[in-house]
Amino acid sequence: MHGVDYYELLGVARTASDAEIKSAYRSLVKVMHPDAGGTSGTFRLLQQAYETLNDPAQRAVYDLSRAAPPQPPQATPTAPARPRPRPRATGKPSRPKDFGEDPNFVPPQPRLDPSAISWWQNVDIRQRVRLVPLVGPGHRPLLAALGAALALAVLLLVVDLPVPLLVGALVLLAAALVATVWLGRDYLAAVREDREFTTEFGGHPIFGRPGKEAAQVAERLTAKLLAQYLTRLPGVRIFHGLAWPDSVFADVDHAVLCGQRLVLIESKMWLPGHYVADDEGALWRNGHPFRGGAVRLPEGVSAFRELLPDVEVRGAVLIYPSRAGEITSGESPEVPAPPMSPRQFVEEIGAWLAEEPATVDRELFRLVLAQVVS
Repeated sequence: MHGVDYYELLGVARTASDAEIKSAYRSLVKVMHPDAGGTSGTFRLLQQAYETLNDPAQRAVYDLSRAAPPQPPQATPTAPARPRPRPRATGKPSRPKDFGEDPNFVPPQPRLDPSAISWWQNVDIRQRVRLVPLVGPGHRPLLAALGAALALAVLLLVVDLPVPLLVGALVLLAAALVATVWLGRDYLAAVREDREFTTEFGGHPIFGRPGKEAAQVAERLTAKLLAQYLTRLPGVRIFHGLAWPDSVFADVDHAVLCGQRLVLIESKMWLPGHYVADDEGALWRNGHPFRGGAVRLPEGVSAFRELLPDVEVRGAVLIYPSRAGEITSGESPEVPAPPMSPRQFVEEIGAWLAEEPATVDRELFRLVLAQVVS
């Protein structure tokens, strides 16, 4: 009972009426129910809070249990107040505050069940990475020209053709051989360029480093999350610490590129609760406007959309708890930087990137890599 303030959980004042409590509960049920993306533990806590505050007798007991201890009476001139004895040490730690960030709290690394991730089983991790845009004609035109030349050569060897047809076949054979040489030269040049690109950047999918400062715990958690789950997509390339165009600072915590899709990420440690964004992009926590932090990611999304006009760019504010508790998130409208829990991010953004799971656009890759400053 003492671990979580039921009024804060429901997002109502301590003087709220029964109708206000019921209305707040019904609103939160729609987004915190396990079928709506919430967790069973958080939903049980929500039910317990509502059942307590909705019953007058239980609410009175609850309010009394959380009331501040009475102040000692003031001393009178005729009867000086006796000093209160110092309480004996019991060896038990004092009860921690119910709310507020805990500076000593370190969120655990999110652990997700791969079998519960919708896109996970549909990705072939053995699929070969496809580099685009194509530099040469590819192997199919070369094989077609080579096949035509061989067919004509066999025809000339096994069939006794009249002179006019023989001349025509020889002309076609010469053309097929010229095409084979021309296409083969371009094909080898493309293979050589692909190898040079792979040699330069290797098969390693991660570039840059997350922040190492004590206040950048959330960035390091996100870096591990991306490496553990999104690298299942063969074409994914992950970047840490990116500058906006014309900037020299790490304005964006992370970016993930796959094919022609780019997601920018800002990592935050905020109070536990349920987060969503409204139509204007403003953040809400537990049904109330969130005043506990600000994000710059919408500006970053706008800047990268201008830099990469032909690329699908979206953002995500990835939230971790700043004290013991859970972070949940619901569906937000189409805004540049909606809040997301680690689970929602992996499931939703992973499925979005999995549309082109093994494609690397080398020109786009170089443009994004050029923004890495860390």
